[in-house]
Amino acid sequence: MASIVGICNRALQKVGAQAIVSLSENTRNARSLNRAYDSVRKAELENHSWSFAVKRATLPADAPSPDWGRANAFTLPNDFIRLLPDYPERLYGDEDFQIENGKIITNFSAPLEIRYIADIVDPDMMTPLFREVLACKLAIEIAAEITQSSSISAEVADQYEKEIRKAKKQNAFQTKPAVAPDDTFISCRR
Repeated sequence: MASIVGICNRALQKVGAQAIVSLSENTRNARSLNRAYDSVRKAELENHSWSFAVKRATLPADAPSPDWGRANAFTLPNDFIRLLPDYPERLYGDEDFQIENGKIITNFSAPLEIRYIADIVDPDMMTPLFREVLACKLAIEIAAEITQSSSISAEVADQYEKEIRKAKKQNAFQTKPAVAPDDTFISCRR
């Protein structure tokens, strides 16, 4: 069973620092990780379309509608990180929307169906490779403060690049490849 403290201890292991029991303990390692964990986790979730973090939602239209411009507003889910295309296999789309102040503003009518990257908090919901990526990124963030060594930071950054490539490659096997739109030069000659 994965845990936040387990991910954090993996980050500490990467920089050669002492493990913690809790993020709330009064040690430099725990305080440093406590400050970094949530923002680094959210940034890594936003960084890629991780299949474990994809969710779907059907949103009702807000009342009243926007003052001007597009016709409808839809409040984003509380766990929203980033919007995804409704059909991931398409490289193009006819979506006409704007995200403003926690709402999708669009001319589409209600209900609005969306796909999005969700704020996954439970480490058991994350893939093992993503947890390793997260531990590497945390190690990069805390390395200077905890070790005062730029060489350790560089080593962990190299390890992060390797781990992110592995995780993205594995994630790609879980999704259908995108289909490029027809090129107008070719399609007009048919």
